[in-house]
Amino acid sequence: MCVPAVSPRIRLWLSTADVGHASKGDKVPEFKLGKQPAAPRPTDFKFSDFAATIKLPAVPSRFGHGGAYADWKMLGNDRYGDCVWAGAAHEHMLINKVVQKSDVPFDDTTVLGDYAAATGFDPNDPSTDNGTDVHKALSYRRKVGIADSTGTRHKIGAYVSLDPKSWEHLEQAAYIFGAVGIGVQFPSSAMDQFNARKPWDYVAGSKIEGGHYVPTVGSLESKGQVTVITWGKHQVMTNAFYERYNDEAWVYITTEELRTDGTGLHGFDVEKLNSYLTALRG
Repeated sequence: MCVPAVSPRIRLWLSTADVGHASKGDKVPEFKLGKQPAAPRPTDFKFSDFAATIKLPAVPSRFGHGGAYADWKMLGNDRYGDCVWAGAAHEHMLINKVVQKSDVPFDDTTVLGDYAAATGFDPNDPSTDNGTDVHKALSYRRKVGIADSTGTRHKIGAYVSLDPKSWEHLEQAAYIFGAVGIGVQFPSSAMDQFNARKPWDYVAGSKIEGGHYVPTVGSLESKGQVTVITWGKHQVMTNAFYERYNDEAWVYITTEELRTDGTGLHGFDVEKLNSYLTALRG
């Protein structure tokens, strides 16, 4: 079944338990989605290929960096279907904070600017707000890079596809690389769960509203849950939700992940892996 890239604006409602000064039924900003359906290619690098041949570090039951920022910022995704680009910015914010000990600023203007450059989006023309094919975004991020608030562009090198139904690979990749960009077919129940500050979990029969992209930043809660960043906040996601709704997942290799000795988080030789994958690309 074809899943729409961007649903109509999804209106959130708060209860008094959610926000101390809000009355029941008060409106909060409308949020958007924005990921087009996954379109895997036979030329995609597969995480499973090198996971079977390279010794990967053991994954602890608790890890992650979702607390790196108190406010991850909306980055335009409350108004437009730029989740793929907001998620990309969140990924670079995290990697630079954790590995380089540097705060890299992004804002709505710069993130929406790359959304526009890559897709033809025009904020003055709603008909152009059609979300993003993740493959096209990956190519743009590798060749052009996304701009932060200072005008500095942040590029990725190789990018690797995960089996969208493998929870083990998701945890391994999040631990090794710090973040995994995942795409989900977003059910209406997940918006209710987000509003109630409850984990995203599978709900049978829930209508799919569209595609959404979020970075997974670790497993901070329990072995059967991971933490993602969406709409400026942390959100817990269960194994059942991931395996039901996930349709693509990606890890990225970038020089920003490298420490001075050429290794990434937890000592994994990211530079060697990048050279290997780059050679395969030719």
